[in-house]
Amino acid sequence: MLYKTLSEFYEKLEATTKKLEKRDILSDLYKQLDKTDLEMVVLLSMGIVFPGKEADLGIAEKLMERIIQKTYGIDPKSYNKIFRKTGDAGLTAEFFAEQRKQITLAKKNLTTDKVFENLKKLPYETGAKSQDRKISLISELLGQASGKEAKYMVRTVLGEMRFGVAEGIVRDAIAKAFDAEPKQVEEAYNILTNFGRVALMARENKLSKIKIELFNPIRVMLAENAESLEQALTKIPEPICEWKYDGFRVAVHKDGDKVKIFSRRMDDVTNQFPDIAELSRNCLPDKCIVEGEVLAVDKNNNPQPFQMLSRRIQRKYDIEEMVRKIQVQVNLFDILFLNDENYMNKKLRERRKVLEDKVKKIPNRFQLTNAIMSNDIKKVREFYNQSLKAGQEGLMIKNLDGEYKPGKRVDSWYKVKPTLETLELVITQAQWGDGKRAKWLSSFVLSCRDPETGDFLQIGKMGTGLTDEQFEELTKKLKKLIISEERGMLIIKPTIVVEVDYQEIQRSPKYKSGFALRFPRLKKIRYDRSAVDIDNIARVEKIYKQQRK
Repeated sequence: MLYKTLSEFYEKLEATTKKLEKRDILSDLYKQLDKTDLEMVVLLSMGIVFPGKEADLGIAEKLMERIIQKTYGIDPKSYNKIFRKTGDAGLTAEFFAEQRKQITLAKKNLTTDKVFENLKKLPYETGAKSQDRKISLISELLGQASGKEAKYMVRTVLGEMRFGVAEGIVRDAIAKAFDAEPKQVEEAYNILTNFGRVALMARENKLSKIKIELFNPIRVMLAENAESLEQALTKIPEPICEWKYDGFRVAVHKDGDKVKIFSRRMDDVTNQFPDIAELSRNCLPDKCIVEGEVLAVDKNNNPQPFQMLSRRIQRKYDIEEMVRKIQVQVNLFDILFLNDENYMNKKLRERRKVLEDKVKKIPNRFQLTNAIMSNDIKKVREFYNQSLKAGQEGLMIKNLDGEYKPGKRVDSWYKVKPTLETLELVITQAQWGDGKRAKWLSSFVLSCRDPETGDFLQIGKMGTGLTDEQFEELTKKLKKLIISEERGMLIIKPTIVVEVDYQEIQRSPKYKSGFALRFPRLKKIRYDRSAVDIDNIARVEKIYKQQRK
């Protein structure tokens, strides 16, 4: 398929704001593709190259400026002049692609396959002169591209497609293209985590035959929030009550000596946690997928702040030193797969029993979650207080007769915490501070997400609850994500997720979400979350209504 043809579909998507029209445009595109192109084009139509998360090809805005300047033989001054008018690197590339004085007669038509092939290489270019090789891979494509092709290629690399195609629209487009039910498509995606592969299965009418695959991450099951222990026990009369750990959720896949560890956002973090991998080899059944919470602990096994764990999550080098400095504790709570058998459809009481029987426990290192099976409010409240006293967040109340529902937030799991439910939001704008904080970004606009369009909706501004170290840390991270500046406000690529406390949620016309957080304060920087995982507008509204009661 020619990249020109895909660019024409991009143009159609950008020309409409209507979800149904976007669905129909994508459906028409998917139907005309052969088996060879379908998986690749479905991913590209979402503006990504790698499935399961947002595109992160390792190319920042500043590097893209250099690539555009090199490809079209322009200086920084000329680039900045056009960029100030467009505010978009894609439109800037389009301008210079169309302004080229010489176009080689032997210029080849750019294929989608060639674009995909080059972009897939980007994250794997490491070591000496890796940046030069990345520049060459993109410059080669831009050199062959028309204006429209250059625009969308640059936007794909930067993860800023700007035409509002999120998972819900792609799900419905696949369903319409291949006469499937949207629910069936979504259930397949929750297992495969790749809409390209799901489209192939739908095309061949094989959605009902999808199976769990070891080392392919599954979307995790999520819990609802309960206002109180009493409410949770009313909804789940026969529960297992587990400590809600202030940690990092992982899924461990094992087949013999091969082990992979995935984060909640489906990143492979095996290299950052070689100690967990080794414990898994020694303590887990030969072929399985288990889930658990990882804590940072001191030498006396006391829990350490989440930010200590974040340092290990982010670390790419000197892993052995970090393993010595920050010890971890694994607390397992579920098993999804064992010896080629899917356990997600089994009741939780059976899954828990298998964990108890099959896992070799090492106290304070590799163990099951602290849990009781009781609906006695007095016992449960005492257990809840023990969790808080131990530095944990509260309790998880789970239905012993419930199945595991990947990718869903369902009413068979509830979490109970002592404060208003925190929100996980993404930073979309920032401002420089003044006085003592003049060297730091010190005011951050937070946004929730519209899951249908993928748009980020502003909900408040945060400037408190951060230490000087965290201001410095966020400034360093966010400077690399600056897209543009508008009247003193920096527009930030939605990447950094934060968990915030707040006094209350109010209705407000000031922000695009229609809500405003009153006195939001940073609780954690969540490097284990991606922007697609943050709380959505429906959840904000639900918490708002709960608080009104």
